[in-house]
Amino acid sequence: MRRPNNRRRFTRREEEPEHRINEKIYAKTIRLIREGAEPIIIATSEAIKKAEEAELDLVEISPKADPPVCKILDYKKFLYNKKKKAKELKSKQSKVVLKEIRFGPNTDDHDFEFKLAHAKKFLKEGNKVKAYVFFRGRTIVFKDRGEILLLRLAQELEDYGIIEQMPKLEGKRMIMMINSKKK
Repeated sequence: MRRPNNRRRFTRREEEPEHRINEKIYAKTIRLIREGAEPIIIATSEAIKKAEEAELDLVEISPKADPPVCKILDYKKFLYNKKKKAKELKSKQSKVVLKEIRFGPNTDDHDFEFKLAHAKKFLKEGNKVKAYVFFRGRTIVFKDRGEILLLRLAQELEDYGIIEQMPKLEGKRMIMMINSKKK
């Protein structure tokens, strides 16, 4: 005996394109924008005829306007240029990377210098540095040592970065944020 298939079947809806073109424009009248001319209000069918004569597409640019704003252009080229601009904008964005440096309340001078060199390198690269002192067990009684350590680090790094957050105790960690001067 076969069991009935109780799984729901979902059909994928076709995504509606970003812009309506040609016959998919439902408005009776539109505002047609042309290069080198004033915008005119025209019947949609007439605008489609003009687009066909020019062997281009009528594209609805702003559907929420009253009447909707349309333009006669090559739709594929329009999409290509739009993607190209978006990609260009994305490449110009800078991503801030957060680097962490961990200290203990009893960190030696050599270890401090070693971690200081790393912090300088991170700040030169334009990254943000989160320096923290982690207190384990009973070392929490050395809060003042941790704060002194972080302030010393901030003093050493003043040529490379700006203190964004002064040392602050959060649970078992004393945290300080330093942002790079390099932009």
